[in-house]
Amino acid sequence: MTADEAGSKALLEYIVRSLVDSPDAVQVDETGHGRELVLQLSVAGSDMGRVIGKNGRVINAIRALIQVAAAKEGKQVSVEVVE
Repeated sequence: MTADEAGSKALLEYIVRSLVDSPDAVQVDETGHGRELVLQLSVAGSDMGRVIGKNGRVINAIRALIQVAAAKEGKQVSVEVVE
């Protein structure tokens, strides 16, 4: 894992843990390689609504932040929410 991948993962964990009621249940797994990285986010079932938001606005804002941070490092990162 490179520093920018760790940065994207750490940023995602920080943002999501700040939003949820059960921060210990937040888990981020990485898949992919090279320039493309997929971060799979899982949270407690009761926090799923907080992370997704109305019409997906919250998760889309989180995705945008992660993509901007990764683009600065020349990477492509996508965020998936896993139930």
